[in-house]
Amino acid sequence: MTATDQQTRLLLTGFAAITVVSLLVGIAGEWWYLAGVPAAVLLGYVALVDFRKIFYLLFFCIPLTVEVWLPNGVVTDMPTEQLSVALMGIYFLYVLRNGKNMRSDFVKHPITLVLLLHLGWIFFTAITSENFIISIKFALAKLWYITPFFFLAGSLLKKEKDLRTLTWVVLIPLCFTIVYVLLRHASYGFSFADVNWVMSPFYRNKVAYACMLTVFLPFVWYTRKSYQKYSWPWLMLAGATVLILIGIQFSYTRAAYITLLMAVGSYFVVKWRLMKIVLAAASLLAVLYVAAMVSHNNYLDHKPNYDKTITHDKFDDLLSATTKGQDVSTMERVYRWVAGGQMVGEKPWLGFGPGTFTHFYKSYTVHGFRTYVSDNPEGSGIHCYYLMTLVEQGFIGALLFIALVFIVLIKAEIIYHETTDPARRRMVLTALLTTVIIDGLLIMNDLVETDKIGSFFFLCMAILINVDLANRRDTLKGEQ
Repeated sequence: MTATDQQTRLLLTGFAAITVVSLLVGIAGEWWYLAGVPAAVLLGYVALVDFRKIFYLLFFCIPLTVEVWLPNGVVTDMPTEQLSVALMGIYFLYVLRNGKNMRSDFVKHPITLVLLLHLGWIFFTAITSENFIISIKFALAKLWYITPFFFLAGSLLKKEKDLRTLTWVVLIPLCFTIVYVLLRHASYGFSFADVNWVMSPFYRNKVAYACMLTVFLPFVWYTRKSYQKYSWPWLMLAGATVLILIGIQFSYTRAAYITLLMAVGSYFVVKWRLMKIVLAAASLLAVLYVAAMVSHNNYLDHKPNYDKTITHDKFDDLLSATTKGQDVSTMERVYRWVAGGQMVGEKPWLGFGPGTFTHFYKSYTVHGFRTYVSDNPEGSGIHCYYLMTLVEQGFIGALLFIALVFIVLIKAEIIYHETTDPARRRMVLTALLTTVIIDGLLIMNDLVETDKIGSFFFLCMAILINVDLANRRDTLKGEQ
């Protein structure tokens, strides 16, 4: 028997012993959580041997994540949050061990520097927060999002084949959840009134479901283009594209439809080098609109009719009600936006603290905008990430986040036109269109803190940086 065989036998014997002991002790003491010890040991071993597998396992679990409510109102995403924390620790150990041999250009990239400023400001405003405990939890959660989904992704996803592997890893469980939802929804006749109920347990509601499908669509679309036409992988990805579009259609989610159109439009914006002009125009329109609403308290003229602002059971009625300001979900957003505006006036520079909006906003609401769901027992947020950042982190925090969004989009356009390799161009377009979709969704939702959306938000930044750095290295080689 070789030394390798002996080592393998010893490892298997040790693992079997740990499994038996943990199960026997767990049964004897009714400590059922000990049944998870073997899995934890196995994960630890895999992490030591090749943590890339744990990274892909994290993404495999994202479509299957289940929200679990713990005592004291704490909610966690299982198992992705636990895997994120574990990968953060693994990555820190990896940096300590291999830091001297790691390239520093990723950290010095403009996107990384602005992201670090954004993260630093979150921790600073957590210290000055009106509720330190909530804000520091928010800041720590942001840290274990950014570490695996940005920094670790930056170390692992450098070529198109890496991105292709990631796409398949996510796509398989995602298609499972789509089929699961469609089958359940079909039993209700694809009723709009019942669409939210069929999402459980994998999605909180139809918005979370539709947004994940929309965000992941560019990955499937451009991975398909990396295979020979009509090959089996190409056909499978084409079928998955159709399945995703069907899922989006029967989600009856307006934000998903709109942001898909935005993604298509952004493709031509990038092709024609119009990103700076479009961003400037969008910023000007937003400023003018806010100024018009605030001037002479004009926003008060848009108060809803409490009795007519209701939930609708038909999608056509919802669309009609939206244009008339009689859709409860839209007007409830306005109710919270108005409260957010009042809060900004109270604490414009440092804000109330990360993660604290739901704890303070009710005393700043304007009664005339109230809807019959304004009690908000589920504790949902302001439904506009840009405004939420302004309320919780002040003007500096909001400007840092907007600067991050703008720099990513502008750099993506530059990187696209500097890239000549077709595979890298597909990577850029995947990251760019996904980012545009997420940026659009953030106007009406708070999604960066959710694993099904926030993971791809940071991942796309890492992809863009890696393509940019690869282009620079090729340029330097050409000059030599």
